[in-house]
Amino acid sequence: MAKPATNPATATPAASQRDLKAAVKEAGFAALVTFGLCIPIIAWGTRQNMDNVLVLDPRWDAVAWAVVIVFVGRLLIVLRKQGASERKSLVRFLPHGTFAFFQRNSRIFSLFGLGFLVTFPIIAINLAGWGGALKWIDNFGVQILIYVMLGWGLNIVVGLAGLLDLGYVAFYAVGAYSYALLAKNFGLSFWILLPMSGILAAFWGMLLGFPVLRLRGDYLAIVTLAFGEIIRLVLINWVDFSGGYAGISGIPRPSFFGIPFNANDDGFAARFGLEFSPLYRTIFLYYLILALALLTAYVSLRLRRLPVGRAWEALREDEIACRSLGINTTSTKLTAFSIGAMFGGFAGAFFSARQGFISPESFVFMESAIILAIVVLGGMGSLWGCAIAAIAMIGGTELLRELDWLKAIFGNDFDPTKYRMLIFGLAMVVIMIWKPRGLISTREPTAFLKEKKTISADMVQEGHG
Repeated sequence: MAKPATNPATATPAASQRDLKAAVKEAGFAALVTFGLCIPIIAWGTRQNMDNVLVLDPRWDAVAWAVVIVFVGRLLIVLRKQGASERKSLVRFLPHGTFAFFQRNSRIFSLFGLGFLVTFPIIAINLAGWGGALKWIDNFGVQILIYVMLGWGLNIVVGLAGLLDLGYVAFYAVGAYSYALLAKNFGLSFWILLPMSGILAAFWGMLLGFPVLRLRGDYLAIVTLAFGEIIRLVLINWVDFSGGYAGISGIPRPSFFGIPFNANDDGFAARFGLEFSPLYRTIFLYYLILALALLTAYVSLRLRRLPVGRAWEALREDEIACRSLGINTTSTKLTAFSIGAMFGGFAGAFFSARQGFISPESFVFMESAIILAIVVLGGMGSLWGCAIAAIAMIGGTELLRELDWLKAIFGNDFDPTKYRMLIFGLAMVVIMIWKPRGLISTREPTAFLKEKKTISADMVQEGHG
């Protein structure tokens, strides 16, 4: 006996109900797991009272927020997977082809971005005033550009050569301590020590490259992570050399072609007949790190079009095929590690000169994780992607300091900066779901034939191409 035909119009609501029920069930399970994890971690906060007694403060409101956020997020993810073939994505923030359009007009955007970067101090002074511009130029301009430069340096190793490096902060530390020790003990100029710091960092990059020539994937990541921790522990325990946890203070600041930025009669302001202000040194440092970042971008673009750059990309795609083509993978890996480390050393020397004080606490593993996240989230191999990710991550963290008005909603004890890692992790999850290969995942080839041309007879057998 034949079965009656099923009416699609009547089957769709039942299927949708089953899908929704399964999604709610999975989201509820995720919320239950979150609730169980939050009880020993978030449900109670510890503090010491006036009698030096440990007191537990209940924080069930935070637990409730965490459970609700996980439930809603998991529900949206499950519904998105269920209806991927029938409806548009629920997590879509930009129209399709936005980044493709951005990449096609990259030259126009590059000129616009360069113009904005050059005029940023002037814009900040006009908008925030002479006193308020210091915070925007230093905390946003200089700080973001440091991480942009670090992201572009690591992009050579991870994005172009495909070598996972979890210890990049070690080269950052080598550059910083090289400048600090040589400047303080020998009185050398910043302009002499800047290239020296890069060269020393490149040397340590080659030392790291030799032991990992035969390693790939997870094993390479573990060794590079260990290298970064070894450098940090050496700086902590070799007190006579690095000062240990106390660090190095009184590091000489860079000068403007021999003119210091101080309030003396031979200072920058007095030489040019200006009223003394610390803003002059900040503007000088801003343009200095801008020049270093642009130098990093220029060298990366030029190297990518050279044979060594194409060898990096061949190594990233398939190391076995790279060897079969006769490419020396040993020198290819070493050049990637050394050149990427060199730019990390440049950034470290600038960081040391800017701060005037450094300690091992500035070069922990979290710094390497942030720099690697900038490269991955922006799109491995993309300079624009790294820049956008650095602006979003570092600039977003700095913007959290400006959200004091949220205390009127969540109470005076609410500190937005405490939630920066939570927001950072949530952003990584969203990006990995929405754009698994990063914000700018498409890369144009380094070498391609723009038009068909006739080839000389001595190059091909047929005499034409």
